[in-house]
Amino acid sequence: MMALGTLLRKPPLPPGGCRSFWGWLNAVFNKVDHERIRAVGPDRAASEWLLRCGALVRYRGSPQWQRDYNALPAGPLGRYKIEAINATDACIMYRGFEYLDGLEHVTDIRLEKCMYIQDQCLQRLSETHNLQRSLQQLRIISCGNVTDKGILALHKLGNLEYLYLSDLPGIREKETTFRVLQQALPKLELELDLE
Repeated sequence: MMALGTLLRKPPLPPGGCRSFWGWLNAVFNKVDHERIRAVGPDRAASEWLLRCGALVRYRGSPQWQRDYNALPAGPLGRYKIEAINATDACIMYRGFEYLDGLEHVTDIRLEKCMYIQDQCLQRLSETHNLQRSLQQLRIISCGNVTDKGILALHKLGNLEYLYLSDLPGIREKETTFRVLQQALPKLELELDLE
């Protein structure tokens, strides 16, 4: 006779089964909704995306960080413009970066401990025309999938004044990468905490 404990035991998850569920859910959170962008405007749609993925946003003229998706400010279309993004421990990924296209006032972005940030994301960020004009400060911290290639892609951010890089083990050619970046962006203040 089979023991009751044996009958009630859950079958084991396949290898990576739990991880693949969260990866799938994060991919759903990052799916771009073009109808939503048209309906509420790029800043509101991007705010919804960023908060849904665990990031924070700060609007122009406000010292407060918006943390709660359910408390997003209401008002006329286009009233609230994103000025800063803090994506610490956020699940943002490449497929959601299209939300950044319509943002015209973002001056500061922090990407910290973002497991899905990779070179392709930084390339996409640097090719976003509005960010090429507006972005002044960028911090990339503990994003393990970023390599020299991603950092070099940032040369297209012509107004970038400050770049902080820390704990990026994928950067192998530090001296060459930073020399090329500083030649492309001579006004750039580069702060490094890489070992």
